[in-house]
Amino acid sequence: MYTYDGLNQQLAAIGMTKTQLAQKLHISSRTLAKIGRGEKLSARVLQRIAAYLQCEPEKLYKQVADNPLLQRLREEKAAGISGGIYHELQVRMTYNSNHIEGSQLTEAQTRLIFETATIDAGDGLPVDDILETVHHFRAIDYVIDVTEEPLSEAIIKQLHYILKHDTRDAQLLWFAVGDYKKRPNMVGGHLTTAPADVAARIQRLLAAYNAKEHIDFEAIVAFHAAFERIHPFQDGNGRVGRLIALKECLRHNIVLFIIEDRKKAFYYRGLTNWPQEHGWLIDTCLDGQDTFKRLLKQLGNCY
Repeated sequence: MYTYDGLNQQLAAIGMTKTQLAQKLHISSRTLAKIGRGEKLSARVLQRIAAYLQCEPEKLYKQVADNPLLQRLREEKAAGISGGIYHELQVRMTYNSNHIEGSQLTEAQTRLIFETATIDAGDGLPVDDILETVHHFRAIDYVIDVTEEPLSEAIIKQLHYILKHDTRDAQLLWFAVGDYKKRPNMVGGHLTTAPADVAARIQRLLAAYNAKEHIDFEAIVAFHAAFERIHPFQDGNGRVGRLIALKECLRHNIVLFIIEDRKKAFYYRGLTNWPQEHGWLIDTCLDGQDTFKRLLKQLGNCY
């Protein structure tokens, strides 16, 4: 949803109504109705109004999320607020998600990169660990920006691109950054979906998921398990999968879950035994919700 407080303030300052503005700029009644309904105007219309009022288009409107947590994350992100929920989500999810996949950065080092964009050069850390930490911060930003959009292949591939571009893997001709894998890969000693079948499997998974009338916590966990079973990318599948879960929890106003690195064995056991022993993964993700609830309690509950 969008509010047009900025537009109303600009018009009030010059003593003009929205109807008068529409007549002056030959804007249709349909466009005026969109403003009333809180729908976003086209970039072209926003540019015309902004040019007439001599301001930036971003000054005319603001997106307001139905989910209070998403709204708070967007406001803290835009304002660059330090020490809030956005800040702590970035540090804690990035540290844990990367560490699960073998990153050598500590939580303190991850926090230093987020807060100061620096790292102690004497630590002898792999460059890719540092790059992928910064990339993960940007991937969370992307999730926050596109939360309300239906989950799609384009979003999933963009998450992979954000995470893996500019890394050593990206220099390999056969490593498809931002696209599905070209070579077979294994997880836990078991072959995953063959490269030739990945696109069709992902499309079927998305179609079934997006067709659901109601998305709840278990539906998101089930999608995550199915996504990891397909393992559509050459590398980075776990991080992309957990970012997808973040997006969908925010989209459907469900408490987020952060899988802590120290719970990695339980998490992998849950994925390996899904769906026969589905309770294991559900319980691990519920524990991840408890982790996030504790963070919310410390910083001020949004729900």
